[in-house]
Amino acid sequence: MKRLIIDFKKLTPDILRLLTDKYPDGYGDDDIITFENHRNEIIEALEVKTEDSIYLVKIHSQLHYSMANFEDDLEIKEVDDVDIDETDFDE
Repeated sequence: MKRLIIDFKKLTPDILRLLTDKYPDGYGDDDIITFENHRNEIIEALEVKTEDSIYLVKIHSQLHYSMANFEDDLEIKEVDDVDIDETDFDE
């Protein structure tokens, strides 16, 4: 199984979906994994798993915002993709 550390800036929509599915109400202190990297810097991350990988997503100040607004962004995109036939509107 692959173990990957992902920076917030490199999140894919798939990984962001995994995060929002695992932490639908946001994350708390008990969900955060803390470790030191090779430079002895303390890293805080959230863990999500797929069938073949374990992702540690570094916590960034904008991560909570992205997770909270992920579903809203999907709903907006779905509405934007709707084709509207203008002949149905009364002028």
